[in-house]
Amino acid sequence: MRYRSRVTAPAALLGTAAVLTGGTAAYAAPRTAGPGPETLQDPVYPSLGNDGYRVSAYHLDLAYDPVTRLVDAEATLRIRTTQALTRLSLDALGLDIRTVRVAGRTAAFEQVGEKLRITPARTLPAGTGVTVCVGYGADPRRALPHTAWVPTPDGFAVCPQPESAHTLFPCNDHPSDKADFTFRLTVPNGVRGVASGHLIRTESRPGDRTAYTYRSRSPIATEVVQITVGDYVVKERQGPHGLALRDVVPVSRAAALEPALALTPHQVGWLENRLGAYPFETYGLLPVNADLAQLPGGFTGLETQTLTVYRPGYLLQEEPRIGSHMMHELVHSYFGNSVSPATWADLWINEGHADFYGLLYRYERGWPDSLGMTSLEARMKHTYALGDQWRRTSGPVATPTRATLFDGQRYLGGVLVLYALRNEIGEAAFDAVERAYLERFRDASAGTDDYIAVASDVSGRDLTGFLGDWLYGTRTPRMPGHPDWTVTPPPPAASVAPERRRSGHHDNSATL
Repeated sequence: MRYRSRVTAPAALLGTAAVLTGGTAAYAAPRTAGPGPETLQDPVYPSLGNDGYRVSAYHLDLAYDPVTRLVDAEATLRIRTTQALTRLSLDALGLDIRTVRVAGRTAAFEQVGEKLRITPARTLPAGTGVTVCVGYGADPRRALPHTAWVPTPDGFAVCPQPESAHTLFPCNDHPSDKADFTFRLTVPNGVRGVASGHLIRTESRPGDRTAYTYRSRSPIATEVVQITVGDYVVKERQGPHGLALRDVVPVSRAAALEPALALTPHQVGWLENRLGAYPFETYGLLPVNADLAQLPGGFTGLETQTLTVYRPGYLLQEEPRIGSHMMHELVHSYFGNSVSPATWADLWINEGHADFYGLLYRYERGWPDSLGMTSLEARMKHTYALGDQWRRTSGPVATPTRATLFDGQRYLGGVLVLYALRNEIGEAAFDAVERAYLERFRDASAGTDDYIAVASDVSGRDLTGFLGDWLYGTRTPRMPGHPDWTVTPPPPAASVAPERRRSGHHDNSATL
C-alpha cells in the first residue's frame, strides 16, 4: 500500500488554543466505525505507521532538565480521519505516557508493544479534523531496542532514521505521512535549543530558562526531524540567492570547525546548478558534542531536515576527505527530504541520488575515491562487474529487506541504475527527468513507480521495462553505451555482499 502525502500550506503556529482546539462536529458513529489499522503495510517495516487518519501538523513542546537529564513533553497532533474511528493508534516506544486528550476531552489509552492505542470519548466520524494531545516524559539515556536519542554531555541530539522517531514523540512514524512541524524547546540559560526549520520566537521563562520556538515552512517526514540541546553557538552566513545558512556548533569547537562550515555556500551553488533552487528556508550543519559512532550501526552524518547532524571529529578533516560526503548529505535535501520515500523499499531513490551527485562532485575536483578511481565511468564499470553478486546477496536494487536495507546495493547499486538511465536517454533528458521529479513531488512522498512514470513522460519513451529490469531483475542488464562491460558470475557460496551502510551515514573517505 502506497500513500502520497497531502501537500499542505505551512500551518500557523500551533501553540495557541484557537488553532489546536478540536471541532465541535456531532460525533454520531457510522455503522462502519471501528479501530484504525495499526499498520501502513510498508514492505520493509510493516509495523510502522497507522491508518484511518492523516497528520497535518505536529507541535512538540519539550522541556529539558540538566540535573535529571530528563525531558518533559507534550505532543499535539492535528489529524484528519479517513474513516470513522472508535480507536486510533500512534507509534510510541520508551515514552512515559501520562495524559491523552482528543478534541479537548480526556481519552483512554494503553501502550502495547510500540503502539499507543487511544480510545476517544466519542467515535470520530470520517473526514473530521481533530487534535490529539499527549503528555509524556522521556529519558534520552534509556536502553531501548532502537532509539533516536543521542545523549551528549550537555544535552542531546536526535537521529530518527529509519524507524525511531516514535522514541522521541508519539507520531505516525512513516515518511508517507509528512506534516508541518513547530517545536518549543525550554532549556536552562547557558545552553541552546535548536530544531528543524527557522527560529520564530525566543522567550525568557521562570527559573533562568529560555524557550526557543522553531517552525518549518515545509512539511517534514518524522524520520528526518531534528531536535537538539547543548552548549552551541549558532553561526550564520549567506548562501546563493540570499539563502540563510545556519550552523549549530559546539562552542568549544567552533573555530576548528570553521573551514568545513565555510564550504557549504559553494556546495549549495554547485547543486542548485544541477537540481534547481534549494527547497527549504535554511540549511546548515550540526556537529554534535558526541561520538555518533557509538550508536548501533554507527554513522558519520544524517540528513535531518534543514540541519544535517554530524560527528564533529569527521568535519575536522581536509576538504578532499569530507567534501563528497557533505555533498551526499546536501543532496538529501532534495531526494529524501523535499521528496520523501513513499515506502522504505524506495530508499534507493534517496541514496542512489545522494551517491550519484556526491561522486560527480568528487571526480570533478580530481579527488580519487576509496578505490583510487577518478571518474564515474571507472567506478560504474567496477560496480557493474559486481552486479549479479550483489543481486544474489542483497536482492535487486528496489526490493530490500530489513536486513539489507542499508547495504551498498541501495547506494552504489542505485547509482548504477541512474548511470544506465542517463546513458539510455542522454544527459539532457536525464537532467530534465531529475528536475521534473523534484518539482512534481515537492513537499510530498513518491516512490519507484512515480520515478519511472516521470522518466517515461519526460523522455517521451516507455521506460517501464528498461528501469524495471534494472530495479527488480535478478540479473544485471546490459549497460547502454558499454557493450564491452562484463558481469562477474557470483561465487557458488554467494560470499560477496555489498558493504553495509547506514542511510547517508557512511564515512565518505572510506567508501566513496
